[in-house]
Amino acid sequence: MKKYISEFVGTFALTFFACGVAVIVGCNSAAGIIATSLAFGLVIVANAYAIGNISGCHINPAVSIAMFLSKKMNAKDLGFYILFQVLGALAGSAMLGVILGSFDTLGANGFGGYLVTGGVVTAGTAFLTEIILTFFFVLAILGVTSKKENSQVAGIVIGLTLVLVHLIGISITGTSVNPARSLAPALLQGGEALSQVWVFIVAPIVGGALAAFFYKDVLNER
Repeated sequence: MKKYISEFVGTFALTFFACGVAVIVGCNSAAGIIATSLAFGLVIVANAYAIGNISGCHINPAVSIAMFLSKKMNAKDLGFYILFQVLGALAGSAMLGVILGSFDTLGANGFGGYLVTGGVVTAGTAFLTEIILTFFFVLAILGVTSKKENSQVAGIVIGLTLVLVHLIGISITGTSVNPARSLAPALLQGGEALSQVWVFIVAPIVGGALAAFFYKDVLNER
């Protein structure tokens, strides 16, 4: 239970702090994008050193599925990890809504807007973007956690990688790479966010699975 509770707490922190920053500062300016990207990365760094030695600090179903496919966790743990991650994200989003006094905007992901180049972000564009972002994010996690000597810097590497994918992804999809982080605010916001959330559940899982197979079959030194 310590592992599962750690995943609950970590995912709570991710949705409460990082999505909270996104809502409060907004993501319509360079400053807002940078602040939000840093918030997501810093939450990962903090969680990595707080709960990493207990649960591995997945706080993301896509990461847990990749670890399962890499034979680094069993099916029972996978199921409970995902359950507690979703519950933690829901609790974090609910608390954010209570404190902000509104559940209308909780940092949900979405598509359909315009890029700075004038192009429209379609469902297909959003799906492909999330696959690519999650692939490289999970690949970095698999790589840096594969060697024990990296344990002291793993949290920083993973956090900075999450900052990187947010810097490009925020203007396209809001950056998910995490089904729990996307599902929770969408359920509470409802409307368009809920109708589009399937992209931010399926695409990160696909991206994470591809990263697991790529690392295992191509990059793994063994």
